[in-house]
Amino acid sequence: MAQEMLLQMKDICKSFPGVKALDHVSLNVRPGTVHALMGENGAGKSTLMKCLFGIYRKDEGTILLEGNEVDFKTSKEAMEHGVSMVHQELNQALKRSVMDNLWLGRYPKTAGIMVNERAMYQETKKLFQELEIDVDPRQIMSKLPVSKRQMVEIAKAVSYHSKIIVFDEPTSSLTEEEVEHLFRIIHMLRDRGCGIIYISHKMAEILRISDDITVMRDGQWVATRPAAELDMPTIIKLMVGRELGNQFPPKTNKPEGVSLEVEHLSGQYTNLKDVSFQAHKGEILGLSGLDGSGRTEVLENIFGVATRKSGVIKLDGKAVKNKNSGQSIKAGFALLTEERRATGIFGIRNIRDNTVISSLGKHLVGHLWLNEKSMKKDTQWSIDSMRIKTPSQETKIRSLSGGNQQKVILGRWLLTTPKVLLLDEPTRGIDVGAKYEIYQLIIDLAAKGATVLMVSSEMPELLGICDRILVMSGGRLAGEVDAKTTTQEEIMTLAAKYV
Repeated sequence: MAQEMLLQMKDICKSFPGVKALDHVSLNVRPGTVHALMGENGAGKSTLMKCLFGIYRKDEGTILLEGNEVDFKTSKEAMEHGVSMVHQELNQALKRSVMDNLWLGRYPKTAGIMVNERAMYQETKKLFQELEIDVDPRQIMSKLPVSKRQMVEIAKAVSYHSKIIVFDEPTSSLTEEEVEHLFRIIHMLRDRGCGIIYISHKMAEILRISDDITVMRDGQWVATRPAAELDMPTIIKLMVGRELGNQFPPKTNKPEGVSLEVEHLSGQYTNLKDVSFQAHKGEILGLSGLDGSGRTEVLENIFGVATRKSGVIKLDGKAVKNKNSGQSIKAGFALLTEERRATGIFGIRNIRDNTVISSLGKHLVGHLWLNEKSMKKDTQWSIDSMRIKTPSQETKIRSLSGGNQQKVILGRWLLTTPKVLLLDEPTRGIDVGAKYEIYQLIIDLAAKGATVLMVSSEMPELLGICDRILVMSGGRLAGEVDAKTTTQEEIMTLAAKYV
């Protein structure tokens, strides 16, 4: 058995203060296969991989790589021994070039002293050509969209000639075309004999790309089966421990009357050009388009975190300034950003601080101090309604899974009772059970009269929850479709209109 397995993780245990994250979990990966690791947010998937990768020290258990016991103390040690990991939350040197990020800590040198820039450029170029990645190695990382930064991270993992590569939600920020590109890379690696561990909440891609599937729940192993023997309902039942009915809740919101008017909106430092549209009270309005189409820029310009070159924004018939986030919040706007780690959470603060940070005004007593009791009450409402898995309100948000962090941020904005809720990839990295709960919260908010603008890369999500969908292309509004009657083909045709 040991000789047949490229990787064996046996009875792995890991505890954090107040919670047992892993309880005797085992995982076996065969060479030349894609092994999917599935489970709800907080099930322990990323924690298990971080124990493998040397980010966390396991409390108990054994790890065998090609039959030899290993216990990596650092991620550098893991990579040097043939284990790489593409993280869900990118952690890159954004002020440095792409090739600097690729070779950081292992620069090619001349005479063992000077960094050989030419060799580094040539090696990067060669790697990118092999992987069909269209990125300039000298480009500054911060200038790239998230999807391109993700592809650079994938190339970095491949550059270590790894035996095991872990992909943690690799497609969460990729377009459909880029997902296909990633799958070609994974097939190439699998054909070389690599073992791929693939973490994702997207059922369709899991069933398409995987050879084996392991399901975890509440820090424990539930099942490992060949992918060919599983279907979506079976996986969901294994993940959540219960049957899950429809993918989307019934729509109870009824759009009526114009609430938000955007007229001739253009961005100062982005490609956003002359975008105009209206949104209604109680409406869920989707924004679709390819990467770089201007979807995110629409939300950021409305909320004032991106500089507006021109345009007027009206709420209930009155123009609003929205030149910064403070003005926008006071006007009744809320923005859930795409990059939760960079622009969403305060990592060193606890759950309560992250929950009430945008609604502190309602907790002030005499304009002098904060009411601890009311802050705890609101935080508990958020934890309960969002079903956030956390030991307590005092837990640091950075110790939660990515999906639970997302729930905290969404709960934060719901507490401000916004008139206009701007959502940029609200279910990115969130499991199927939690997605349903978030959809329900969005529909409930719209049913109470709020206007929701939602950017999503998942077409079924837009079709399933939205009333109308605006399609962006090349920074311009390419068209508007009715979510009930449109097709994915119609949306994709519009998305390519100005490309």
